[in-house]
Amino acid sequence: MPYACIFVPDFPVEAWLRAEPELRGQAVAVLEGKAPLQRIVATNENARGAGIRLGMTRLQAETGGGVVLRVRSAQQEAAAHAALLDCAQSFSPRVEDTSDDTVLLDVAGLEALFGPLSRMARTMAQRTAQLGLVAQVAVAANPDAAALAARGFSGVTVISEGKEAEELGRLPLEALFTNRQAEAEQFLETLERWGIRNLRELAALPEAPLSGRLGQEGLHLQQLARGATMRPLVPAEELLVFEEGIELEYPLVLLEPLAFLLARLLEQVCARVGARARVIQELRLELELENGRRERGQNIFQRRLRLPVPLLDAKVFLKLLQLDLQAHPPGAPIVKIHLAAEPARPRAAQSGLFQPALPEPEKLELTLARIARVVGEDKVGSPELCDTHRPESFQLRRFVPGDSEAETKSVSQSRSLVTASRIFRPPWIAAVTVQDGKPMHIDCPRRKEVSGKVLWASGPWRSSGDWWEQEGWSHEQWDVALQQGDGIVLYRLVRDLLRGKWFVEGAYD
Repeated sequence: MPYACIFVPDFPVEAWLRAEPELRGQAVAVLEGKAPLQRIVATNENARGAGIRLGMTRLQAETGGGVVLRVRSAQQEAAAHAALLDCAQSFSPRVEDTSDDTVLLDVAGLEALFGPLSRMARTMAQRTAQLGLVAQVAVAANPDAAALAARGFSGVTVISEGKEAEELGRLPLEALFTNRQAEAEQFLETLERWGIRNLRELAALPEAPLSGRLGQEGLHLQQLARGATMRPLVPAEELLVFEEGIELEYPLVLLEPLAFLLARLLEQVCARVGARARVIQELRLELELENGRRERGQNIFQRRLRLPVPLLDAKVFLKLLQLDLQAHPPGAPIVKIHLAAEPARPRAAQSGLFQPALPEPEKLELTLARIARVVGEDKVGSPELCDTHRPESFQLRRFVPGDSEAETKSVSQSRSLVTASRIFRPPWIAAVTVQDGKPMHIDCPRRKEVSGKVLWASGPWRSSGDWWEQEGWSHEQWDVALQQGDGIVLYRLVRDLLRGKWFVEGAYD
């Protein structure tokens, strides 16, 4: 049963390089602690080549020059670790969250999806790179052998079953103690006095004398060196949480540099969401302001974009956030950015052959955002009738496209059952002759054609608005037929009971 391991060397540095990819070709070191006692805790290969060593102080590192220093960020490392988990879970549902820089996954039976193990391992490395991290990937017959190979060998490594001891034997003894520094000094000192310097020499020792001198822990280390251990994975809980953030060295005042950083965060979020075969339904932006009052929670500026159609386009999201921030500026310098995305399953829709082409969801959402910026957010949306008798009462709700098949069916049914009508704005004032409570003759000065004897009338229908009002009925409506030329036209006639006036409100087609 094969297992794969994805290991990110120099993880604290890689977390910063993921946030600032322009630094990847430079010497970068990460500091930890409080000034002036900050010390180097992680370096990349370029920094080690420049003479930067772990444990150096900031002053010692700055003396050499040419090294970019960053303070260790828990937020950056959490986002990088979440991206590493997303990459692993995009391949297999059984993933073990081993440590911040290491994940193990069960790849048994995945050859039909991703090809041979060597190709699968290369694909893992490429996908990890797409998420902003440079990783070492190894595949072996058991989890511990895969972890040792990933931590010890650069690039992509595939160890055939039965060849674990031969392949792992080239690694130094330090490879056994990557995450066990407390035990490393004791065992390494003893083994070096015995002349043991790599895993092949440790694996060749006789078991009984080794157990007598180093105990069960020594036997376990020997089994690791031989690649002969076997243990079950401890699968991590699959959480679809996509969050990215960045802490700024200097406060941002202008929206243009903020848009540059938002573009980078959006690309990272979209890459993670796409790796999990999801799209984005909602974006939540949280900005920490410099001069806000923390005790009252006034230093947090929040914006929320609920998309009517789930999308996965970083450029569209950036433009929507820009339009929203231009309409609602933060009002203070920004020191921290946090972006969260709510995932959704891709929307599957198939248009009919004879249906008109609809605009692309991305373009439609941008158009609505631009219109809302001009006329106001409360004046853009889909009209919805209110549950009331009040004439012409409606409200606007956010536009959300529905199911095309259901919409087509409802439209076809409504066309067969409802006659279309035209509403006149403003209504036409009319003089009406009434006999026995019914309109008998209409005279409309504004429209001469809307004049003459009423052939027949249907009504009245009375309405006053909401049923709980106490003022009584305020409108009386009639449908009347008038002779016009060789045909008959139906009109909607309304009488305002409070003012005693008649109006021609519309016509039926």
